[in-house]
Amino acid sequence: MSSPSRETDLPAPVEPLPLVVDLDGTLINGDLLHESATRFIVSSPRSVLRLIPWTLDGPARLKSELAARVDIDVAALPYNGDVLTWLQDEATTGRELALVSASHESLVDAVADHLGLFSSTLGTTAESNLRSERKAKALVDRYGHRGYEYVGNHRHDLEVWGDAAAAHVVSGSDRLAHEAGTRSPLGRRFIPQRAPLRGLARSMRPHQWLKNLLVLVPVGTAQLLLDVDAVTAALLAFVAFCLVASSVYVLNDLADLDNDRHHPKKRNRPFAAGDASLLHGWMLWPLLLLLGFGVSVALLPWAFTGILASYFAITVAYTFVLKRLGIVDVVTLAALYTVRVIAGIAAISVRPSMWLLTFSLFLFLSLALIKRVSELTRAREDGSVAKGRGYIHQDLELLSSYGVSSSVASAVIFALYLDDSTTQQLYATPELLWGALPILLTWLMRAWLLAHRGQMNEDPILFAARDRWSIAAAAAIVLVFTAAKVVTL
Repeated sequence: MSSPSRETDLPAPVEPLPLVVDLDGTLINGDLLHESATRFIVSSPRSVLRLIPWTLDGPARLKSELAARVDIDVAALPYNGDVLTWLQDEATTGRELALVSASHESLVDAVADHLGLFSSTLGTTAESNLRSERKAKALVDRYGHRGYEYVGNHRHDLEVWGDAAAAHVVSGSDRLAHEAGTRSPLGRRFIPQRAPLRGLARSMRPHQWLKNLLVLVPVGTAQLLLDVDAVTAALLAFVAFCLVASSVYVLNDLADLDNDRHHPKKRNRPFAAGDASLLHGWMLWPLLLLLGFGVSVALLPWAFTGILASYFAITVAYTFVLKRLGIVDVVTLAALYTVRVIAGIAAISVRPSMWLLTFSLFLFLSLALIKRVSELTRAREDGSVAKGRGYIHQDLELLSSYGVSSSVASAVIFALYLDDSTTQQLYATPELLWGALPILLTWLMRAWLLAHRGQMNEDPILFAARDRWSIAAAAAIVLVFTAAKVVTL
């Protein structure tokens, strides 16, 4: 007869320690203080000086004042995907997760509510900035020494790791990981795929410098391609414009942060995606601006500097106000393109051609409308709204008619330029110039056809730089003008 089985004594399962997670630079690619300050500056530029006394009173006061005045869409923040996936896996096991950050407690709570992973939160209050030693003490008071594991990303977290049972590090710095490991057993390590310097370089949009080649157009139209001084001045003007334009691009991305994060393509821009620091962006744009005007003041005529200043002022107005006003936005864009041509005229000190300036204005108005029509076409197709723009779906057909009319007007002005007596005197065989007109018309009508089909997915000028048909058309026009100059019939 078998003996009764005895119950085997098994060790009770060990409950995992609470996992405490930092927010800025760890759970999100960014810093909520910088996010808050950016929104405050953009929404209340006249109140920017209020940041000074708040900062002097200490970070707790600054964070509290900003949190009370700005709204942050926490759903659109650039979360660290690898860290978030790990936390979701840990939450499914029933492990206790806590979100503890030096960001203001209201923002910490908002992120925790959005993600639904954390059972508790701690954040900065008006009285205490929860950072470094203060954070370490708060966690020891709650969990005890070595009573929790901590996920962080910065040297300020070393004090916290010193009291933690395990140090989980979100950083590409081997030195930081080593130091964390000397304070507490090293756990998981997440190496961000971001490259901050590359992100800042991308925020300058060097691919957009192609537009600044318009500064060089007057050298060609004034027949000064063999004049070393004129070419040098034009190239310096190009450099100055690139620096100032990049300054505005950086400022624009900072100002348009929220809208970019809700845009299917612009959400990948460096600041929106968290690939570049907002703080570094606020340092970069004035530096680029000073460099651009430094080149202008030191090496170019004062008239050019005045035009460059006008370009900057109009662009800033466009960034903060005009881009949200229907029709005004596209006329402003056309004017900004034309200002580049005017700046090139001022740089080489030649007489402006009304034909060139009028042609430029209508041509670039057409291209600006192509951009808006393309955006509205995509928005209509996917049922979305062109956020931050002054248009609705019903405007699409009217904007298309404006744009096509502007294209035709630019072609007519080009034809009148070709027939002008002054133009006739500049070329050996001016009759050959008429060959450029059908090429221009064909390119414009094709561009509008692609926009109407929703196939123009970027700025028309940048599209043209990559489109083989556009490149061939540009080469053909250059060939026509060259032949008219050198060929004698």
